[in-house]
Amino acid sequence: MEYGLLGLIILIADIYAIYQVFTSGASTMAKVLWILGILVFPVVGFIVWLIAGPRGSSVRV
Repeated sequence: MEYGLLGLIILIADIYAIYQVFTSGASTMAKVLWILGILVFPVVGFIVWLIAGPRGSSVRV
């Protein structure tokens, strides 16, 4: 059961990252590549996406 909670946290984080990629304004190819990276390498893919992934638009006032 020790690894069950960790696996659930990783799954939730990956689903969040994939949702954010889908709703981003990135090109279709960029979205496909990010999603493949997150699915193939769940932990590393999420960390890389968190650091370098597509960002939302920032509004400057």
